[in-house]
Amino acid sequence: MGELPVPVDALYGASTERAVQNFPISGRPMPEAFIRGLGLVKFACARANEELGLLTPDKSRLIQQAAREIAEGRHTGHFPVDVFQTGSGTSTNTNANEVIANRVSQLAGQPIGSRKPVHPNDDVNLGQSSNDVIPATLHVSLAVALHTQLVPALELLAATLEKKSAEFSGIVKIGRTHLMDATPLTLGQEFSGYAAQVRKGAARARRAVSALGELAVGGTAVGTGLNTHPAFASAVCRILSTETGLEFREAGNHFEAQAARDDCVEVAGQLATIAASLIKVANDVRLLGSGPRAGLAELRLPATQPGSSIMPGKVNPVMSEMLVQVGLYTQGLAQTVVMAGSGGHFELNATLPLIAHCLHEAVHCLASGARVFAEKCVAGLEADAARCRELVDRSLMLVTALNPHIGYDQSAIIAKEALATGRTLRAIVLEKKLMDAATLDRVLEPLGMTKPGGSTLGAGGS
Repeated sequence: MGELPVPVDALYGASTERAVQNFPISGRPMPEAFIRGLGLVKFACARANEELGLLTPDKSRLIQQAAREIAEGRHTGHFPVDVFQTGSGTSTNTNANEVIANRVSQLAGQPIGSRKPVHPNDDVNLGQSSNDVIPATLHVSLAVALHTQLVPALELLAATLEKKSAEFSGIVKIGRTHLMDATPLTLGQEFSGYAAQVRKGAARARRAVSALGELAVGGTAVGTGLNTHPAFASAVCRILSTETGLEFREAGNHFEAQAARDDCVEVAGQLATIAASLIKVANDVRLLGSGPRAGLAELRLPATQPGSSIMPGKVNPVMSEMLVQVGLYTQGLAQTVVMAGSGGHFELNATLPLIAHCLHEAVHCLASGARVFAEKCVAGLEADAARCRELVDRSLMLVTALNPHIGYDQSAIIAKEALATGRTLRAIVLEKKLMDAATLDRVLEPLGMTKPGGSTLGAGGS
């Protein structure tokens, strides 16, 4: 397409510069984690081609070195192409080929742009196409990000919640269903539910890693494997598995692996589910901490910053608010991936850069949000045991424990009278001589209601 001026300090070439000029859209380049993953894939491809006798050891060594530097993040600034570009990610693949070739020229003492001693297409891109390399990079980079960022962050949050569950195990509080008073439980039991949600989230993230295990590499342009060695894909997958510690394998069907992005849609669903869990936990924490005098106030949240520019002393649940926003953002990103995944036509899905952006953004924000919430909110939570006990003692739903002794209908009459008169359940039951004082005190003890068999209920309900 003719000559094109390129910045003098750039490692990329004319094809990349042309893409920069063609796509001045968002100002956001491809995710750094994706670029690092692309370097890792190019590294594996060079080594595989050497093993197969298709690339000389000298060329392979230099390409591997340059690609390794990209994988380490040393040349991220030389990947300027916008996310909103050619849907196959060809511009980014070409960008990598040019950067690696020019970096090899530097290493070999040759001028940048000389295509010596390696050619960006003939050598760096040997046995490859953007149509299989970019999907493979998408899977590899996301699997690494999930494994190294999101899973540890969720496990940290789960462990922090479990610690609080143990700390709060002896504090009885009133349960709530439909936002209304329900039977008692311990604050520790409530937090054990939050911890379990997050533990399941970590398991979902690990399943997402597994879903990304098949790689499209080796399919080249349309899935047929034109211009690549039959053993190339398996060799690349083996090398990538060794390098990352994760299990990668050649796609069972290369036509599916390039035409569809269903695995990424599956991952988007897992991330959306994790986000829903985190939103639930964050909302409960801020509601339990609402107050300090006009709310539930069963929890005291850490004070991280002033909450108002006009109300002195006001402190807001900002960490919960942060995590809720992260969750909502993630769900929006996930929905974009679902729509992009349905938009493949014939032998290629042409929304690859957008899918990469959305999933990497979701993983990054979820991981950071979960970690910060654990460290700056959950770790510093304190329970107001007196407030919890006050609300338990005032609750009418303790009447549920009377069902096995005086029946549902009589218990309902007692509860309505207590609500109308402001009197206690105990006083009304004793007045009506429905139970003796000792039995009544034992039955109405809230802690006993928090254990299986604490009360023999007939039919369950909400």
